[in-house]
Amino acid sequence: MKIVVCVKQVPDTINVRINEKTGTMEREGVPTMVNPYDLYAVEEALRVKEQHGGEVMVLSMGPPQVQDALREVISMGVDDARLLCDREFAGADTLATSYTLARGFARIGEYDLIYCGKPAIDGDTAQVGPELAEHLNLPFIGFVRKIREVRPGFICAERMTDDGGEVVESSLPAVVSVVKEINEPRLPSLRGKMKAKSFEAVTWSAADLEVDRERIGLKGSPTWVVRSFTPEPRGGGEILAGGDSAEIASKLAEKIRELGVCS
Repeated sequence: MKIVVCVKQVPDTINVRINEKTGTMEREGVPTMVNPYDLYAVEEALRVKEQHGGEVMVLSMGPPQVQDALREVISMGVDDARLLCDREFAGADTLATSYTLARGFARIGEYDLIYCGKPAIDGDTAQVGPELAEHLNLPFIGFVRKIREVRPGFICAERMTDDGGEVVESSLPAVVSVVKEINEPRLPSLRGKMKAKSFEAVTWSAADLEVDRERIGLKGSPTWVVRSFTPEPRGGGEILAGGDSAEIASKLAEKIRELGVCS
């Protein structure tokens, strides 16, 4: 089986900065890491490979420094990687991103299964997986916490819902997005580290993918950030102490009445 995992390099969440003019995230000069949810997807792909044989490939989009993220997953046991890298891709929202990734899959050719992490922690939309499935006209299973069975042409997965969970069966190829409950990502092996040290992913540009220029990057993004700001810190508040719970509840009710929140 050939499994492809979508991986994103994200900024360290402590150091996220927004460009005030464009409303997009600034990535240059910011410490980065592999999106943690994507590591669960990589682990699950490697487990399928260990069970059925085949190949695990990673596909990513971003600037040249994404090569560092790709080397990290190569050290875990991934066989190969492709990087979609072009200045024209910059500023993409989820729709433009998923379209560009879909063009990358068209260039890859044949595959049996696509794994994604549920969200990327920088945007936390969980939209790219289902949008990618729509672009590729493939079945989609989201919020997957357990793979019950996977074999050529078939997958059975358990997905989280608001009410608990449900079991879903699908034909392959399909797109599956996973949550952190699905597994525990492995540590890199010594052999993997040695391979990753000299690894350089093949890079594809907009010209290589034969994309519609109106559908990529900032130009192809219908979602715009109008304004982004850090909320002002609130005051210290007041702690009600002393007496039993009934007395404290009475004091709280009186404070609420004073504020005019309720009558």
